[in-house]
Amino acid sequence: MLTDPPLLVIAKSWPRPDAGLLKRLEIAQTGHVCDAMDGRGALDPAIKALLAGRERFIGTALTCACGPSDNLAIIAAVARAKPGDVIVAAADGFAGTAVVGDIVAMMAQNAKCSAIVIDGMARDLIGLEGVGLPIYARGITPNSCVRSGPGTVGQPVVCGGVPVASGDVVVADRDGAVVIPQARLAEVVARVEAIVAAEAETIAKVKTGWTSFPFMDELLASDRVRFED
Repeated sequence: MLTDPPLLVIAKSWPRPDAGLLKRLEIAQTGHVCDAMDGRGALDPAIKALLAGRERFIGTALTCACGPSDNLAIIAAVARAKPGDVIVAAADGFAGTAVVGDIVAMMAQNAKCSAIVIDGMARDLIGLEGVGLPIYARGITPNSCVRSGPGTVGQPVVCGGVPVASGDVVVADRDGAVVIPQARLAEVVARVEAIVAAEAETIAKVKTGWTSFPFMDELLASDRVRFED
């Protein structure tokens, strides 16, 4: 490389999803959202909420790529954030040092972010509990990182094995975090509403005493099943 790369590469803007569609997702669990995307969309299950009672959020992804043991891009993303944004940080899954602590979380809360999601580690758990902002990470370590770059903000990343672009929608609860591509949002919302309605109907029937689905009763009565002594 003949010249040093810039410390940060920042997208000037990106399209944002319709707020009304995000509102309609409030009825959904993350499982419903994955069902609406053919069973996929969840981040690596190792990325979980760090704070009990702060698992649930819905927001718009603001991506950043910081690499391992560096949080310059995360700090820049928080500085660029708008209310409702979810800071989604790709940190290469590095577990040696934390890239977010209580001070960065406080600044994100001041910016009215919905959450921070890291494919890496956090620290300052006592302070994070005091802030109360939902934080999803691979775990906690007191080891500290540097802020030297290079990094990106607003550019596509891969976080927890899932491609994420700024403007995508992130939905999280106690099961984990799921990413909805913005291009599929209207379709997914419509499917979620149908899934939630169908599940409510099924649960009502199960509460009447069901022990088997009708499709299983039909299968067991068919010639596609052989019973042996």
